[in-house]
Amino acid sequence: ERKMAQPTGRSFMQVLCEKYSPENFPYRRGPGMGVHVPATPQGTPMKDRLNLPSVLVLNSCGITCAGDEKEIAAFCAHVSELDLSDNKLEDWHEVSKIVSNVPQLEFLNLSSNPLNLSVLERTCAGSFSGVRKLVLNNSKASWETVHTILQELPDLEELFLCLNDYETVSCPSICCHSLKLLHITDNNLQDWTEIRKLGVMFPSLDTLVLANNHLNAIEEPNDSLARLFPNLRSISLHKSGLHSWEDIDKLNSFPKLEEVRLLGIPLLQPYTTEERRKLVIARLPSVSKLNGSVVTDGEREDSERFFIRYHVDVPQEEVPFRYHELITKYGKLEPLAEVDLRPQSSAKVEVHFNDQVEEISIRLDQTVAELKKQLKTLVQLPTSNMRLYYFDHEAPFGPEEMKYSSRALHSFGIRDGDKIYVESKTK
Repeated sequence: ERKMAQPTGRSFMQVLCEKYSPENFPYRRGPGMGVHVPATPQGTPMKDRLNLPSVLVLNSCGITCAGDEKEIAAFCAHVSELDLSDNKLEDWHEVSKIVSNVPQLEFLNLSSNPLNLSVLERTCAGSFSGVRKLVLNNSKASWETVHTILQELPDLEELFLCLNDYETVSCPSICCHSLKLLHITDNNLQDWTEIRKLGVMFPSLDTLVLANNHLNAIEEPNDSLARLFPNLRSISLHKSGLHSWEDIDKLNSFPKLEEVRLLGIPLLQPYTTEERRKLVIARLPSVSKLNGSVVTDGEREDSERFFIRYHVDVPQEEVPFRYHELITKYGKLEPLAEVDLRPQSSAKVEVHFNDQVEEISIRLDQTVAELKKQLKTLVQLPTSNMRLYYFDHEAPFGPEEMKYSSRALHSFGIRDGDKIYVESKTK
């Protein structure tokens, strides 16, 4: 009989008790039953035994409403993080009843709840005024709702608005100075006129994640960009629609920008992986992290030299401005010669012994023991009394002893002009 009845959904409190203490708290349906909290012999209620973590994860539990607010207050006094994503909450008042009884709450995830079905009133939003991180992905939250939240959450630092079908951005009457991080990926924000509003709304923004938005260009004068995003340190334009190098150059106008993600943009499709990374690094002199990987000083220099060589044969009128800047730094570089990287089969080395120097040619496919035999007559020592040191003229560590008689010479990377020192062990 009961199977035929429509499920009325479940309350936050019911799910909490089922998840965190099924045996202690038989949750009985029916009016006035609520949580059954028998007194223990000492007279303390069972809730002292309920070991609730400070991070509650109650996603995908079919929650539609709050349940008894006094019970929420009793159990959740110490809770700081609450994940209610993918439930069936459609009324902001029910969210408010839960959250207003969780005084320590700093992180709230309401993603994938149909909250667009109700209006968020200011008094309601005021109940989560202490929240610092709020996740509203795939909640289809309207801009009006977002504005109310921004007005009522003075400490909000991180806001997630992904997958909300936004095609435009609407600015509130006052800007929000607390927000440092905004994830607004997988929407449909194609025009820079919309993105620039985010700079107006959030002047303290440190991290802006715009992945999967098909943004087609950054259309803004450089001085104005610096004023719009004065504190932006990291931006993700992953899978955006950028298709011109001018857009990449524009990123240099953000005064504090250090980290950029630019994978999967139309501009870079025609280039090889190596060209993509090096040409982008060379154009962004202040960026220290690209696509999640640190840009070392060595990689930057390689990339800048690569950039110069890459543009050597480009007609003068098409040469990017950055080319001239880099020429003043490095001078004009010739295209790289084709280098034969096959291992050499022999090398001309200098053999140093008893204050003498002989230049000889040695085969590199032999072992250290065989080399000692070759040197025996030259240095007038028995092989058993011979100690060899290899000195690569580019090595930072000085001579390397050739200890192991079975080691192949080519494994030392010996090249023409290197030196081998021979000493007597019994010296």
